[in-house]
Amino acid sequence: MPTTSSPDSMLRWMATLADPSRVRLLRLIEREELGVSDLCAVVQMPQSTVSRHLKVLSDEGWIVHRRVGTTHRYRMVLDELEPGQRGLWLLTREQTGGWATLTQDEVRLRARLAERAEDPEAFFAGAAADWDRTRDALYGHGFSHHALLALVPDTWTVADLGCGTGSLARALSPRVKNVVGVDNSPAMLEAARAASRGLKNVQIKKGGLTDLPLADARCDATLCVLVLTYLDDAEVDRALSEMVRVLRPGGRAVVLDLLIHDREDFRRGTGQRSLGFDPGDLTARMKAAGFADAGAQPLPPDPDATGPALLLATGTI
Repeated sequence: MPTTSSPDSMLRWMATLADPSRVRLLRLIEREELGVSDLCAVVQMPQSTVSRHLKVLSDEGWIVHRRVGTTHRYRMVLDELEPGQRGLWLLTREQTGGWATLTQDEVRLRARLAERAEDPEAFFAGAAADWDRTRDALYGHGFSHHALLALVPDTWTVADLGCGTGSLARALSPRVKNVVGVDNSPAMLEAARAASRGLKNVQIKKGGLTDLPLADARCDATLCVLVLTYLDDAEVDRALSEMVRVLRPGGRAVVLDLLIHDREDFRRGTGQRSLGFDPGDLTARMKAAGFADAGAQPLPPDPDATGPALLLATGTI
């Protein structure tokens, strides 16, 4: 057994392992990551007793735990123990190998794990409430955006209509064959060209949505994000017709804009010409413009957003 640990540490570890219940718990969580309810079911002890033993084991560095939803799961990682602690445990494990109580624990553990296997959703039930927050904290917010972009065929030419500062065009650039950004604002065009500098498959063109500077059947997809509310009714219909014109057969249009609202102060403050769109009305207008199929639906509002809710409309020619 290694002897690098201090006598005080060794004596504390020996005292910890002198309790049979703690040895049973360690044998279980060395094998599987388990929660308190799992351990109570296996060792047939009250929750208060199991929790008290787990606290001792945790304080002495025998186990680690992580939060899953509203519960904690515990595990002993043998390779992470102190050298003397590890050696003491290996000796304890060897000397308790024929203990009948551990055989009973093993039977109950297998039954408990079998219950989990029959109901895989139960494993995540406790984590569901915190899953998105935990995932974002660990990995950030942008990875799902990149995953969705990867679904776009890499042979496509995509038109970003009302491209603004070019953020969408830049994001699309590595994923598709060509991106054409169109905008009518000199300031936005300057920003978009700066953002796309060095991207050989991105073109930024000056033009309005009602008279796009694109040839017929030039694109596989068009994006129109938060733009149509800056047009009047007649211009919206003309812009939808222009999308149909520049799309190839089978091409798809995506429109993201404001759901109809009554915040006149918001409309004035943003310089928009309309109060958003009713999903049914926008669907009908897209079909009238020439989309063979179209549909629109409200998007779930972002809890942190201060503006009106949005809708997403799609159409295919």
